[in-house]
Amino acid sequence: MNEPFKEPQLKPRRPGMFAGLRASFLTGLVVIAPVAFTIWLVWSLVGWVDGVVLPLVPYDFSPEKYIGINLRGIGVIFFLVFTVFIGWVAKGLIGRSMITFGESLVSRMPVVRSIYSGVKQIAETVFAQSERSFETACLIQYPRKGIWAIGFISTTAKGEIAARAENTGELISVFLPTTPNPTSGFLLFVPQEDMIELDMSVEEAAKLVISAGLVYPSPPGTEDDDENSED
Repeated sequence: MNEPFKEPQLKPRRPGMFAGLRASFLTGLVVIAPVAFTIWLVWSLVGWVDGVVLPLVPYDFSPEKYIGINLRGIGVIFFLVFTVFIGWVAKGLIGRSMITFGESLVSRMPVVRSIYSGVKQIAETVFAQSERSFETACLIQYPRKGIWAIGFISTTAKGEIAARAENTGELISVFLPTTPNPTSGFLLFVPQEDMIELDMSVEEAAKLVISAGLVYPSPPGTEDDDENSED
């Protein structure tokens, strides 16, 4: 009897040396890129602050006069010391009186007062430690029903906004960030019943927005929790 014909089995081809080098190169980029970008960003920011602050520092107080070189980061130190000093003065009676007098002068300047008031409100919202900071992430349907987007809950709508929309129930101010730059976005007033609060922190939600959906926070009971239970 004739034996049945068997097709020859091809051995799996081993990846070549070029493929291995390519994989190692991409892995190296994943490791190096975040570190290199962070160092470059910090170095550039420090250099920019030095370029703005050091020309305002008298030469007698500049370290360049004594050591002969201009060290990067000296302007940042001057800026921090000066900011702490201004904050300390502003807390006192004389400082508050000077600020009130200065703001009264600015309020009489048509264009300058608009710029100053806007910048002041932004600075107070971003830097002041108050209840107005983002504390909760949420899901809202945007730009239409059935499509969900991540937002940050700000405050409850007040004033004219709440009065004009009184028939829609309680409105919540929600900041809708954009990808990959979460510092820009849209201000939306969303009915509370149309909003879903998330358990993830604001930092985790910001990472999710910045990474365009690639970096998800670990759900409770996985990985970290399992490691802690093993310990």
